[in-house]
Amino acid sequence: MKHFFLRFEHWTTSLSMMVACVMMALASAFGIHQIFTRFIIESPAEWTEVLIRFCLIWMVFLGIPTAFRQGAMVSVDMLYRLSGDRMRRFLDSVVAIAALTLCCIILWWGWDYAKRGGVQSMIGLEGVSMFWAYLALPVGAAFSIIGIIGFWLDPQRMELETAL
Repeated sequence: MKHFFLRFEHWTTSLSMMVACVMMALASAFGIHQIFTRFIIESPAEWTEVLIRFCLIWMVFLGIPTAFRQGAMVSVDMLYRLSGDRMRRFLDSVVAIAALTLCCIILWWGWDYAKRGGVQSMIGLEGVSMFWAYLALPVGAAFSIIGIIGFWLDPQRMELETAL
């Protein structure tokens, strides 16, 4: 069961990181388009600014699961380095419970916020509902919950390997 969950977690974390990278590329492309239209053509496109913000929000919330999975998001490095195996496992559990609590709150209230924001439209993109922008919160939280559980089951501690 643990092996199956870790494979599922690897797939979901990889998917979320891939989409986060696509969102970063899109935000960059929209930024270049905005610079071109504003300073070269001198006729700025209003929609690019809104889409850049939209892409950056999605990028952040879909990139967080990778940080959780690698143990780089919430860590207690000094205590972890000075403690024994039992204390390390206890610290992992405390950090996981705190992170899961936060992600569950973001999931719950993010979904509520997305539903309520569904009646709003994006400025510059009047045909697009704000629901799609706000949906980044619960989606990112759901992927993060999977990553947190995956880290708790199989800690990787990648941030400690690169620390000086």
